[in-house]
Amino acid sequence: MSNPTETSTELLERLQHQVALFARRAEQTRLGGVGKARNSMDRAAYLLLNRLDREGPMGVKALAEAMGIDSSTVTRQVAPLVDTGLVKRTSHPEDGRAVVLALSPRGRGRLDDVRDSRRRLMAQVTDDWTGQEREVFTDLLVRFNVALAEWHAGLSQRDELDAAAVAAVAAIVAEKAGPEADAPLGAGGVRGAGQGA
Repeated sequence: MSNPTETSTELLERLQHQVALFARRAEQTRLGGVGKARNSMDRAAYLLLNRLDREGPMGVKALAEAMGIDSSTVTRQVAPLVDTGLVKRTSHPEDGRAVVLALSPRGRGRLDDVRDSRRRLMAQVTDDWTGQEREVFTDLLVRFNVALAEWHAGLSQRDELDAAAVAAVAAIVAEKAGPEADAPLGAGGVRGAGQGA
């Protein structure tokens, strides 16, 4: 497992490599589960149906915000779910002009099948783990996913903060330099040098 002399860099290297392997294996199996439902629902469809099941009917914009993706992506991913009858478009309960997406009875049944299949897969994969090991792994995986989501959400905020910080530093530099900062450079790159005194 862990090497007591392992440096932080080596540990982070092992972590990123294991995350890459996990992502590849998850994609290979799509964590599709076992039985008839195995590999029969892609990740995007599962996550959309799951969100609608847990949070109820919602508009495209709200769904996109909740999932951390843009509205055009949600629209594209929802279209086949509507076409296959897993999701239905209905009027907003408070504003009849607005349209919301809702899990259909067919979609709920399909989601239940996939969840059951995936639970059975998780049980098989972790069959020789103790209950405590499953719990600790799940808690750490949740923590890791939350940290990743927060990091992604913070990217645009960090970019905005970085731009604001650069502008603030530029303003401070300009203020400290005073009116001389606008004077042309003269001999030797010195402001005001070479001009008549």
